[in-house]
Amino acid sequence: MALPGSLWRQPANRGLVSRCTHHHIVVFLLTFFSYSLLHASRKTFSNVKVSISSQWTPSCLNSTAPELRPYEVWNSSHLFPNAEEATLFLGTLDTIFLFSYAMGLFVSGIVGDRLNLRWVLSFGMCSSALVVFFFGTLTEWLHFYNKWFYCCLWVVNGLLQSTGWPCVVAVMGNWFGKAGRGFVFGLWSACASVGNILGAFLASCVLKYGYEYAFLVTASVQFAGGVIVFFGLLTSPKEVGLPELGADEDGSVEEDANRPLMGNDDADDDDRNYSIQATDTDNQPKAIGFFQACCLPGVVLYSLAYACLKLVNYSFFFWLPFYLSNNFGWKEAEADQLSIWYDVGGIIGGTIQGLISDVLQKRAPVLAISLLFAVGSLFGYSRSPNSKPINGVIMAITGFFIGGPSNMISSAISADLGRQDLVKGSSEALATVTGIVDGTGSIGAAVGQYLVSLIQENLGWMWVFYFFILMTSSTILFISPLIVREIKLLLHERRLRMLAE
Repeated sequence: MALPGSLWRQPANRGLVSRCTHHHIVVFLLTFFSYSLLHASRKTFSNVKVSISSQWTPSCLNSTAPELRPYEVWNSSHLFPNAEEATLFLGTLDTIFLFSYAMGLFVSGIVGDRLNLRWVLSFGMCSSALVVFFFGTLTEWLHFYNKWFYCCLWVVNGLLQSTGWPCVVAVMGNWFGKAGRGFVFGLWSACASVGNILGAFLASCVLKYGYEYAFLVTASVQFAGGVIVFFGLLTSPKEVGLPELGADEDGSVEEDANRPLMGNDDADDDDRNYSIQATDTDNQPKAIGFFQACCLPGVVLYSLAYACLKLVNYSFFFWLPFYLSNNFGWKEAEADQLSIWYDVGGIIGGTIQGLISDVLQKRAPVLAISLLFAVGSLFGYSRSPNSKPINGVIMAITGFFIGGPSNMISSAISADLGRQDLVKGSSEALATVTGIVDGTGSIGAAVGQYLVSLIQENLGWMWVFYFFILMTSSTILFISPLIVREIKLLLHERRLRMLAE
């Protein structure tokens, strides 16, 4: 009789600890901070929206206009007649960025599976840093304001930034097997939230000198990070003579450590030989095709679910500081600092929920429970009073139940999908699958950002939160077949344990 996953889980965890080297730690930290820096530059834009809107609006119509700027310079360079149109254009830029980011992800995943991941990641980081510098700093120094120029730069930035996530997930997937993947990737996926915190901190520190310096600081740090990645990142264990994942060195321990979570878990299936790489390491596995990756079990459902969930998560990412400043009248720097608590909640949520999913050996039920609580937290946050402590607590709770599942889908679950047994010897499926999941999610997020600005302008912020609740519920609906399947497997494993006793 085949024993359930919970009866042979412990050796896998011991295997994970025994195989961890200083190279694993270096890879963890480099990929973590490389994507954190990419997110920090994105966060800078959302944190300075109020200042940008003020710069693009005539001073006679904008009470937030700086008093020290020469009147003729101020009013000769404005782009919009009022703050409402400036806000709408900021939402349009978010949408443009996310659409180009989404299209880039589908391509970057394929490119990452065929070229050196280190080169692709470093190129994306350094090039994106230059674009951010041109967008936010150089244009302000030269007093050059043009809507079409901004749009073109943000399209290019989205394409360049899309190289980041598929590459870092693929590198992590090359170094870390299934053993403890929920916890490891849950902790590691906090890189986006740490980047948000870093971006908010840097922006709030230099915002008093002008929003252009916020872009300058984050772009400089990101460029330096790209250089470090180019010279320091190891993309796979074979580069330093370590065995690839799937090399059967420890017998059943290695086999268990790399058994895909997304494989066929039929109760009467006695075959536990799930290798994520071809046994013949001399033959380089071929990269999987785009449509083949789409046909892998769970890829389409999780992609659609992530489209709804990333819409909500990125709406908080792009609009939370603006919402706090606009709805409660708080200063922009204070709103930036308070918005950090959403990311803190996401960090804790992703780590704890990933650990729970490791214990259960199932992801979907953990996601479903968290998202049900997310609906309640969204409803509660929409009615948060004008109190910073209360708002911060509810914000952190909301981040826990929304940011946590978002981190799990984009990292641990993407790695599961790209390493399942149907892939067989194709280790180059991981970046492609990650690009599909994150790319579909970014399309949903792109549409959402424009909808948020329209709903807020015409109906108010309360209807924006109703929209978030609808999208969160849709996420649960899309993964409901996976939830039912995994709950049945959990119940069957429980019956097997009772029989084994």
